Formats: sequence, C-alpha cells, structure tokens
Amino acid sequence: MRGLLLIALATVVAVLGLLAPWRPLQDLIQSDPAVARLLVVELRLPRVLLGLGYGATLGITGAALQAIFANPLASPDITGSSSGAALGAVVGGYYFGLTGPLMLAGCGAAGALLALVVLLGLAGRRADSSSLLLAGLAISLAAGALTSLALALAPSPFAFYDAFDWLMGSLEDRSLPQAAAALIPAALAGLWLARHAATLDRLALGDDVLAASGHDPRRLRTEVVIASAVAVGACVSVCGAVGFVGLIAPIAARKLTRGHPGRALLPAALIGALLLSGADLLARLAPLGRTIPLGVITAAAGTPLFLWVLVKMRWRLTS
Repeated sequence: MRGLLLIALATVVAVLGLLAPWRPLQDLIQSDPAVARLLVVELRLPRVLLGLGYGATLGITGAALQAIFANPLASPDITGSSSGAALGAVVGGYYFGLTGPLMLAGCGAAGALLALVVLLGLAGRRADSSSLLLAGLAISLAAGALTSLALALAPSPFAFYDAFDWLMGSLEDRSLPQAAAALIPAALAGLWLARHAATLDRLALGDDVLAASGHDPRRLRTEVVIASAVAVGACVSVCGAVGFVGLIAPIAARKLTRGHPGRALLPAALIGALLLSGADLLARLAPLGRTIPLGVITAAAGTPLFLWVLVKMRWRLTS
C-alpha cells in the first residue's frame, strides 16, 4: 500500500507539471504567476482530481461487485451502470437541455439507477449472482444501442460527433464544478462501500454465514449495486464511460490481499486511480497534438486480461 501511495503521488506531480514540459512550466511560474495559476488550477487540477477520483470509483465499485457476485468478471460495465449512466446523460443533455454539472451528474445517476431497477426486475426475486450478471450484460448492450439511437435522433445533427470523445471517455477540458459534481456523490458511495468491507468478507463464506452474523445477504447485494450505480453514474455523466478499469483493479488488489474481497476494496480504489491517471498520461502523449480516448487505452489493456480470466475460469471448470 505504501508503494502504491508513492506511485500515486508521483503520478499527480507528472500530470500537473510534466507534460508542460516541467521546465517551461517552472519558467512560466517565474515570469507570469497568474497565467501559471490559471493553467494549473483551472485546467490541470480538475483533470488530476477526475483521473484519480474516477479511477478510484471504478476500482472500489468493481471490487464490491465482484465480491457480491462472487465472479471475477463482474464490473460496472457488466452490471449496466456505465451504459445506463451514459444514456441518462445523453438524453438529459440533448433532449432536455440539462447541461449544468449538477444536472448532468443527476441525469447520469438517474440513468444508472434506472438500469439498476431493470436489472433487479430481470434478475427476479431471488437476485442470484448469475442472473444478475446476465441481466446486467443485456442492459449494458441495450443501453449502448439506445445511446447511439438518441444521438442519431438528437436535435443537433452534429450530436454524435460532439459526443464522440465523451462517449469514449475523456478528462480533457473539465472544470472544478464538474469535478465536484462527479466526485462528491462518488466519494460518499465509496465511503459507504469501504465501511462494509468486513461484511463483504463474511459474504465470501456463504449467505448462511452472513445471515448468522445478523446481515441480510439479499439486502446487502441490493445496497452495494445501488451505491455502485450512484458513484459510477455521477462520474460517467462528466467523464464518459471508461471500461475495464473496474475489472483490472480488483483482480490486482485481490492478489495483494490474498483473495479477501472486502480487504481488496481500498487497494482496488488506489490501483484504479493509478490506472486511469496513467492512461490519461498516455492519452496526452499522442503524436501531432491529438488525444487518444481513454476508453481505447483501457480497452487495449483490459481485453487481454478479460480473455485470460475467462480462459482460466473455463479451465478450472473442465479440470
């Protein structure tokens, strides 16, 4: 954990000053402090906060979802939260003119919660792990298609092109109010999840063990999905959907915590923050002044890992 914290600190310094590069930024501070303050506070600080906060949100929610589903492939992408949030933000922004940071974050959270309601309805009254995952996958695919349809039918004929960078995930040109609108709900939901880390560890021993300790397994699963939907929905509405971070970070965190799902929450949050911040650094290193969408970088890193986990699970079932 101490090593991860040091890496996180180095990443913050790099994002704030390295890509100026650092020496011209230092010269700018000496020659024109007002412009340097504007550059750091108004442009780079929101990007740093969103990179760390959004990544931590994906990490901790992914770890919590993998704990309640007892499945290493569970993530905010699979449960439909990210796709539902994107749909809510697109509909609210383009059809109802709700483009303010708080209103857009609310639309994203509402879309994620709507996806949650449909998820629980499709999964049935028992809401077991396999049915929730299958229902979440169906919702994710449907919400993605509806988002594309909403953009194609939007009043602005250029809506799809305007929203392309956002749909693929971007931290560029975000403001401090936008960062606050995304990260405050995410932080509250993340704190709630962290408080239930020990309960998630007991859930790994079985529903009967958890019930014997005075907790309702079905209620815990429902509350975890709700908290995850609110956190991811607020972040997606501001930064767009970023895949695979919520899958990679918990897998790495469980290696550090010897398989304990509850203890993996905080390490997963820190690893997720590092992954997304690192992806943002790579995005800014694109040639010819272009910016690579974050979703492209995370997908390139996450797809091989996803396939490896899938093959490993199949090998265990057949051996």
